[in-house]
Amino acid sequence: MTSDPIRVSVFAKTDVGRTRDHNEDCFIMADLSRNNASLQPDVREHDLGPKGTLLMVADGMGGAASGEVASDMATKTVLGHLSTEWMNDAESTPQQFAYRLKEAVEKANQAIHQYAKDHPENRGMGTTTTAVGILGGHVYLSQVGDSRAYLVRGGAAIQLTKDQSLMQRLVDAGELTEEEAEKSERRNIILQALGPDPKVRVDLTHQDVRKGDAVVLCSDGLSGQVKKDEIARIVSSGKDLVEICSELIELANQRGGPDNITVIVARFSGAGLGDAGDGESVGHQVYPLLDPESTTQPVPIYKGDPPKRSSSAG
Repeated sequence: MTSDPIRVSVFAKTDVGRTRDHNEDCFIMADLSRNNASLQPDVREHDLGPKGTLLMVADGMGGAASGEVASDMATKTVLGHLSTEWMNDAESTPQQFAYRLKEAVEKANQAIHQYAKDHPENRGMGTTTTAVGILGGHVYLSQVGDSRAYLVRGGAAIQLTKDQSLMQRLVDAGELTEEEAEKSERRNIILQALGPDPKVRVDLTHQDVRKGDAVVLCSDGLSGQVKKDEIARIVSSGKDLVEICSELIELANQRGGPDNITVIVARFSGAGLGDAGDGESVGHQVYPLLDPESTTQPVPIYKGDPPKRSSSAG
């Protein structure tokens, strides 16, 4: 890992939207090296430490308060696991960091699943998660569901995660175009979430970051209403991150705000990062753990309009 500084500037915001009566989204941004998770200035602007930084968005589902419980449990479990296991690891290698990040998401699934078993009134509760760990000049992404992460570079946004959704599967199979998938009435059917099943397969990917890059995490309350070129334009505007997050959320609300909206925007700078070069690979790139499990289980889960609910189809 380079000894030159890498600067992380980050902000996050969540909004209930225009049609929900409560917010089932949850987010976290944490400087793991300094054990500090907050929206305070010392996290919003920090030099990347030897244990890295965690950014995470979770979109809960399940009706009543179940979605809020699931997304809150997910973020707290992932942060708690990294704050104990990863912080106590003697070696801070990329392989170990990626392993701990994936493991933390699996632990969150186990915790939510067990909670639902112990509390029958919360049966069917679940949450998506996009958890991004930043270590050195690299980001590691653990994905379950259809929240998203984008890399914004040179005025363009590239999706780093792949939705674990029925529509994405049909797009991959060549049966639908992306435009058709975006308009489909079945676009809320996801193939995985944390909680409904005792085991989950985490899609673990990675991406090199360069000077001037930004990473955007969001729930589908944003990505369902705001196109990626619009996200790129707003994030590349040079505005303050607080203003950028507010502008993205307001745009989603102007288009109806049919769901909760959450966004995290992180910018990268510093001598520890190189400049972006032509021909670099950007996008969904599986990280090769020694025991990778990055395929999804085809168990449809419907994220319906209020109340949100989760049910198996078939």
